[in-house]
Amino acid sequence: MPLEIISSSKCFGGKQLRYSHYANSLNCEMKFSAFLPKAAEKNKVPVLYWLSGLTCTDENFVAKAGAQQFADKYGIAIVAPDTSPRGEGVADDPDGAWDFGLGAGFYLNATQEPYAKHYKMYDYVLELFELISTSFPVIKEKSAISGHSMGGHGSLIIGLRNRDKFKSVSAFSPILAPSQVPWGRKAFGFYLGDNEEEWKLYDSISILEGISNTPPILIEQGLDDAFLQEQLRPELISQLVADNNLDIELNLREGYDHSYFFIASFIESHIKFHIKNLS
Repeated sequence: MPLEIISSSKCFGGKQLRYSHYANSLNCEMKFSAFLPKAAEKNKVPVLYWLSGLTCTDENFVAKAGAQQFADKYGIAIVAPDTSPRGEGVADDPDGAWDFGLGAGFYLNATQEPYAKHYKMYDYVLELFELISTSFPVIKEKSAISGHSMGGHGSLIIGLRNRDKFKSVSAFSPILAPSQVPWGRKAFGFYLGDNEEEWKLYDSISILEGISNTPPILIEQGLDDAFLQEQLRPELISQLVADNNLDIELNLREGYDHSYFFIASFIESHIKFHIKNLS
């Protein structure tokens, strides 16, 4: 199935677009959103990939974060994929829960049935990276990645494992150590099985413990986040930064929660961070 446009809307001088295509890595049709700034009408521009969190689609960030005004201001494209495979025959949570299955792909490559056929979101992000790099007016060598919550986890693991592709990484309220918290342990158990050594491939704390250099990383965490202590565990990365002198900036924000109001409050600073590191 070729790339097909679903919608196009003028936005802050640029264009907010939505597409569908067949994803070979997921064995299903997928949708993604892309914002192209006005600058892209004349020249190729840097690109930021945004990974959303649990229950989201490609449209949540587009509609709620207010990022387009800053993307146009600084001349950067933003690409937002969906958060899981979709469609007939795609397995879901056996109990219909919201924190696993549809809308909760966790940006990994599942090895366990019935999820292995479709749930290859790690590979899909890289497939989309190649599609965007060849089909859109973007500079492949100036790519960055960011995300929120489950998507913050995704941006960290994909950015850290693909330092040749993504020159900077940021995250809002990321699930930093999924192998140590309930959301991650449930998902990893279903998707990857019982061998917890395999889980380390998709755990940013485990990855950071095994490398000596990182791309520039910016992490934003609200201290009034309802999921702070049980699911997100920012203290784990604070300790790693202190012990290993890593190039990671962690901002702990008083009074902010887990919502898109938090993202909207600081998305400009994240876009500026990426522009600085992509220039």
